Amino acid sequence: MSAATATSAQKKEKVSLLATIGNNARQYGIVGALLVIVIAFEILTGGVLLKPNSFVSLIQQNAYVIILAIGMVMVIIATHIDLSVGSLVAFIGGVCALLMERAGMNWMLAILLSLIVGLIVGVWQGFWVAYVGIPGFITTLAGMLMFRGLATVIVGESVPITSNAFRGIARDYLPNILGFWGPFDGLTLVVGVLCIVGYAFSQLRKRKRVEKVGLVPEPMNLTILKIVLAAVVIAFVTYLLASSGNAEQGGIPIMLVIVGVLVIVGVLVLAYNFILTRTVFGRHVYAVGGNRKAAILSGINTKRVDFLLFVHMGFLSAVAAVCMLSRLASATAQAGMEFEMDAIAACFIGGTAVTGGIGTIPGAVVGAFVMGVINQGLSIMGVDTAVVKTIKGLVLLLAVAVDIMSKRKKS
Repeated sequence: MSAATATSAQKKEKVSLLATIGNNARQYGIVGALLVIVIAFEILTGGVLLKPNSFVSLIQQNAYVIILAIGMVMVIIATHIDLSVGSLVAFIGGVCALLMERAGMNWMLAILLSLIVGLIVGVWQGFWVAYVGIPGFITTLAGMLMFRGLATVIVGESVPITSNAFRGIARDYLPNILGFWGPFDGLTLVVGVLCIVGYAFSQLRKRKRVEKVGLVPEPMNLTILKIVLAAVVIAFVTYLLASSGNAEQGGIPIMLVIVGVLVIVGVLVLAYNFILTRTVFGRHVYAVGGNRKAAILSGINTKRVDFLLFVHMGFLSAVAAVCMLSRLASATAQAGMEFEMDAIAACFIGGTAVTGGIGTIPGAVVGAFVMGVINQGLSIMGVDTAVVKTIKGLVLLLAVAVDIMSKRKKS
């Protein structure tokens, strides 16, 4: 190959790399913003934010945002909204507490029945939206009022949880089956290495799949850069988790497993990302959100799509309710206040379009982490709750403004 040809190839690859980054600027910008926020709060908190136990606390205290955001992003993509999830957390949490403490039910059976209640509520709300035609905003606004009222009726002031096994969902870690490797939990180190290998394999496999169908994959330099950056982040998170805990237990918190395991065939992030990007149902969600009339004309059963979306949201609300009840160790009618706002904000911060049709599960998860870091960082700093709400509102407004302005520039 001549020098001129090699130079030309390098220029084309550089242009392709810049073009790919430019086309995904929004997605990369969200991740960059999260890193900036984490670094800023790490400095402002004097290094407390990223201490191992503080990081675990960040996961345990904000798992509900991630769980709810994963369902909410699917609802918003389809041009709906769900305002009832906070009230559902209080209501289903109250049902779960009463089953254990008043009915004497085994905690695992109580969780199962609570999840079924969540599905039933999802069926109820999905029916009104999909088959009666009441807008999701109105249906879930009614649900927000109804289920908050029901939570107040059935719970009263509070129902304390006495089951240590149930309370351990939010505070305990996976068993240390591989022992400690020096000061680190062995199981966590192994899982961290497997995550790095798995991510690298998925990226390389994605390139081959794109090439196989005759499309042009992203530049190899970008793929390698993504793998290296992801490996650094995963390694650092692994270090924090492996060195967390106390003299009795540490490593991977059960709450992280729940958020992780609800990530392939049962694990929240990958399972639901798979639904949105690989299955017929996922493509139908995007089609309905992009152009509902066109989706109907193409033969998509939009009513069924809407119905299933709210059933999913009811189920995830139940999961969030169980996690929150375990963390608080007491059911109250005030539980879940403004959870819907946090979930919706996480979706919009993560790049979900206000008009529907655009959004990703990874983006919503990153948005949830942005909200979680802001909550945790300001809490460590001792900032007043009213100021925290103000800052979160400004962050949401800025995120949506950036999204709208970027679309105007493209058009």
